[in-house]
Amino acid sequence: MDHIVYVVDDDNSVRHSIVRLLQSEGFHVADFASVQAFLKQHFSHIPCCVIVDMNVPVSDGFDVMEALGKTGRAFPVIFITGYGTIPLSVKAMKAGAYEFLTKPIDPVQLLSAVRGGLLTAEKNLSFYHELSSLAERHQTLTPREREVLGLAIGGLLNKQIATALGVSEITAKVHKRRVMEKMQTRCLADLVRAAERLHIVKSQSR
Repeated sequence: MDHIVYVVDDDNSVRHSIVRLLQSEGFHVADFASVQAFLKQHFSHIPCCVIVDMNVPVSDGFDVMEALGKTGRAFPVIFITGYGTIPLSVKAMKAGAYEFLTKPIDPVQLLSAVRGGLLTAEKNLSFYHELSSLAERHQTLTPREREVLGLAIGGLLNKQIATALGVSEITAKVHKRRVMEKMQTRCLADLVRAAERLHIVKSQSR
């Protein structure tokens, strides 16, 4: 299985109708009658998107987005509702919803949204894996190497880094080379980009 579409709706007839439509188009589907049941299950590390009714009991669609955000994964969320209003759709899109559809659902629109959502999920998952790998590499740095990293991305030359750390220029060069090797970066520009992705703050000389 290379993807999965989650469907969350307490209306059994609507949920089953959506599931049948998606399965007829070859999508892998898992459906839930409540947000609580949906959030309890294990999320696979494959491209996923979520179709959720805005008005499910107890929790609403925004609760789903907030809970998914805490997992560190960016799931494209397709909101569906029988009570669509312009303010609600604007709120949903501002919250980061991928699409907002009103019932009765147009099959063509829904399938288009799902296909687009899964493509976005694939890109998000790739970014997530790259960022996780980058964070793991950063964790291998020693405290001193992290200091060197901060100074290097701050634009300091080896001599300036040495002065800031109170070490010889040769030692500073060695630390910087190890930082580059551990972070798997080929040049300072690559190191700066990696640091930006990890939100590492630049350091200045003392």
